[in-house]
Amino acid sequence: MKIPRRVSLPIFLLSAAVSVLWGSAFALKDYVMTDFRAVYYGTRCLLEHHNPYSVSELERVVANEHGERPSETPEQHQAVSLYVNLPSTFIFVAPFAAVPFGVARLLWLALLTCLFLISSFLMFDIGARYAPGVSLFLVCLVLVNSQMIFKGGNTAGVAVPLCLVGVWAFLQERAQQRIVVVGVACMALSLAIKPHDSGLIWLYFFVAGGVYRRRALQSLAGTVALFFVGLVWVSSIAPHWMKDWNTNLSVISTHGHINDPGPASIVGFHNLGPVIDLQSILSVIRDNPSFYNPVTYLVCGALLSMWAVASFKSRISKERALLALAAVTPLTLLITYHRPWDAKLLLLTCPGCAILWASGRRRRWPALLITFATLVASGDIGMAIFLAHPASALESAPGLTGQIATILLARPIAVLLVIMSLFYVWAYLRNSRVNAYVPAIEGALDNNSRMSQPQEVSTAGSPIKGERP
Repeated sequence: MKIPRRVSLPIFLLSAAVSVLWGSAFALKDYVMTDFRAVYYGTRCLLEHHNPYSVSELERVVANEHGERPSETPEQHQAVSLYVNLPSTFIFVAPFAAVPFGVARLLWLALLTCLFLISSFLMFDIGARYAPGVSLFLVCLVLVNSQMIFKGGNTAGVAVPLCLVGVWAFLQERAQQRIVVVGVACMALSLAIKPHDSGLIWLYFFVAGGVYRRRALQSLAGTVALFFVGLVWVSSIAPHWMKDWNTNLSVISTHGHINDPGPASIVGFHNLGPVIDLQSILSVIRDNPSFYNPVTYLVCGALLSMWAVASFKSRISKERALLALAAVTPLTLLITYHRPWDAKLLLLTCPGCAILWASGRRRRWPALLITFATLVASGDIGMAIFLAHPASALESAPGLTGQIATILLARPIAVLLVIMSLFYVWAYLRNSRVNAYVPAIEGALDNNSRMSQPQEVSTAGSPIKGERP
């Protein structure tokens, strides 16, 4: 379906406005933005020459800056007082922490808005070269369901868009030097802020080889430099920070605490920020880390190994890369701790779905339906509706029936991520070369020539200059 720019752009902006305005309205209320407060006061603590990984020192800084808050929930207190971010995060947040919280909050919301719009548009633009209607539909579905990014101010709202911009820049086959520099810088910052969000995305470009590997290594060098600077800064003020960091990680992930993926977590089943990794499903069957962690690593590791071998051996093309990224994105969210705001990384599946749709094959409908269902389930409005009141149903169903009901009703995002992972890994492995899609894709590109830039579309079946044949 052809979508003229004059129609698609207003739809895009209107969808984004729903999340930006709605989420920002919540964020501007007193003492909301819990996740931003955590990194703000952690960095503020360091700027005042205190140890941000020490709970007592951080609590003292928060109390002096913001006062005591008796109405604060236990999970909000844990999120702020148990600082677990990497030292490299301090480098990025320092300019915001240098100003009062009210000003910093406005600047952070402005940054989130800009990155959110730019990265989403770039994902739409890539997918629009193959199936503009499908690409617009899926991207707008994410745009209209992202209020929590702004309400909480989590660093995922920065790390994920930076990763998407980096991917877009890496995939530009005749990119100018400044685009390459921007892409490398964005990927480096994303890895430095949240490596568990962008790590496997980075891994694809490293495994693929050629110019992709060179850009991946350049990004890694930037990340290492940022981490080294942050490490020196923290170590000069708090020499024993690593011991406190390990303690905070242990406490926050302990049974019943905020990052516990099991049913006993302090945040419970029914909230708008559930843990969405595979452990959250397996913990319903047996709530023991010695069970759900090894099983998760075994299942995800097997899929990741097959994906990595295929990526290493296959011929490189833009379409092939987009399918590979669509396959590894849900795996990223399943293999370790993530929450719905990290799931905005699923924007990377939109171009892959557009490619499968443009192929004209029977898998086009499964691709669209699975992607649609996962984006809806992981969206904020969908969660608010679906996770509102299933508690009584879960408590009344015993045994295996109760476990299945709990998984389906309280962990729908993780279930759909499993389905999406299996489908996209299968679709990626099913075609050892992207040539299977070439005739239909070339026809789609011809039909949508007004929306595409021919110089950026790869020649079907031929590697990018400088790549492995």
